[in-house]
Amino acid sequence: MSLTYVIPDIHGRFDLMSEALHGVHAYAAGNGGTLVMLGDYVDKGPDSNRVIARLRRGMPDGWSFVPLKGNHDAMMVAAWRDPANMTRWLKRGGDAVLESYGGDPSVIPRTDIAWLDALPLTYTDAHRVYVHAGLDPGVARDAQPETTLLWKRYPKGEAAGFEGRHVVHGHNSFAQGPELYQGRTNLDTRSWRTGRLVTGVFDDAVPGGPVDFIVVHGPAQERLGQSL
Repeated sequence: MSLTYVIPDIHGRFDLMSEALHGVHAYAAGNGGTLVMLGDYVDKGPDSNRVIARLRRGMPDGWSFVPLKGNHDAMMVAAWRDPANMTRWLKRGGDAVLESYGGDPSVIPRTDIAWLDALPLTYTDAHRVYVHAGLDPGVARDAQPETTLLWKRYPKGEAAGFEGRHVVHGHNSFAQGPELYQGRTNLDTRSWRTGRLVTGVFDDAVPGGPVDFIVVHGPAQERLGQSL
């Protein structure tokens, strides 16, 4: 059986991400697979620098690794490149990123910024399309605006997929999630604050939503921050 594992928004919670990766390896039981990360590796949580360092190492042989870009990753890149974007980023959790790197934007490695900037926006397999935020119906996948892929909010209860594929996304945090619909799965459980991270397990041969979940728990975080 070929499986795809999908980990949603991390937001600097290295502890939860590490537990999730251990859970994926245990579930795979020595087999390979595909690991998709849905973006938002930075902001809000305490260890954005460690999250990036770990993800840049990738996965062992036998695995396909697909880290996608999230809106917070894009905001970090924009703030690093243009100080005019810095205030907006800091108000949305970027202050925690600076703390993780020692407090000075100038010490954030160019290689980390380049890695974030180069991340793809979508990944598609036979039955599903994976994206940080969502896709607009009626617009071809290759013509989707970046703002849609990174920032879209699905209406509550929206169940449609995209061009016959199931959509797997994060971004729209729902602490009691994941949210499961006929055409889409939202895996974002606001783990950076709740301490509960849910990895979706998808059978590559079977259309539709997840066949299982890997749930890890850590301490809740009281730090305030916006959900965008």
